[in-house]
Parts: sequence; C-alpha cells; structure tokens
Amino acid sequence: NETRPINCITWYEAFAFCAWDGGWLPTEAEWNYAAAGGSEQRAYPWSNPPGSTTIDCTYANYLGANNNTAFCYPNTYTTNVGFLSPKGDGKWGQSDLAGNVLEWNLDWYQDSYTNVQQCTNCCNLHDPSFRVLRGGSFGNAPLVLRSAYRYDSIPTDRYVYFGGRCSRTK
Repeated sequence: NETRPINCITWYEAFAFCAWDGGWLPTEAEWNYAAAGGSEQRAYPWSNPPGSTTIDCTYANYLGANNNTAFCYPNTYTTNVGFLSPKGDGKWGQSDLAGNVLEWNLDWYQDSYTNVQQCTNCCNLHDPSFRVLRGGSFGNAPLVLRSAYRYDSIPTDRYVYFGGRCSRTK
C-alpha cells in the first residue's frame, strides 16, 4: 500500500514521521492557508469560484455516494494519494486536502480560533489535551471536508480515519 495515505496513526507518530522524512507537521494556520487557497478562502480546496460548494465523488474520497449515505469507494476506503487529481486538488496542486484521511496538525485544539489574521507565528502550543485534525476522511460527510472545518482528538488516539501530511520548503 505504498501509494495509499498513511493512516491509523497517532499525533506523535505523524509528528515523528514528518521529522524523519525531512519535513514538519503543519500548523493549523499553514494547513488552512493551503486548503483555503490563501486569501481566496475557498469552501473546499478545489472550489472555483471560491464560494462554490460543488462536491461529489470525483473531487474527494468521502461519505458521498448514494446521496451522501455510502462510501465513495467502499472496497478500498482510502484511495491512492492523488487518485482524484487534478480535479480535487488545492490551489497550489496539493492532492487530498479534503477526504481520504483527517490530517493531524501541530496545534493543540482551542475552541476559539480568533485573531488569526492579526497574529504572528500562529500556532497554539499550549496543552488543553486535544490536537487539531483537518480535511475530513473517507468516512465523513461533505460538511467535514470544508476548508474551515476543524476537528479535535486526543493525540494518542489511533483511528483508521486519522493520517498526516508533512510540510516542506521548496
């Protein structure tokens, strides 16, 4: 399964993998910037125009078949990374920012995500017990795949829906 997303991992494993692989676990602000297309504030990473809420199983792997009651790809659950490219890609060509697996972020979860546009080095490194996940998974409804949707979990949780994405400089 080398072409599948890494899943069933804890936050600690995602963090360690990214360090081992020469990258880093993105902050929530970094992940959101990529998924929302920067200042475009896209509803979904592929939304064009930015406010478009068009979604179906040709854009992302999610709970979207049969009027959003069945898996898009029930025999595989996760699909190969980039399987729906380029149609489901973000503004800068990132695949699977929505769907396939929820992606761990560096930040600790906080209920209020305020003053983001006014902060410097935005990252919540305080410890209220939950870490941030973004992007939705193959088992989520369309709302959870929205660029702005936030999810949280205990960093030691390991679920088939949880995965990671590493950030890098060019």
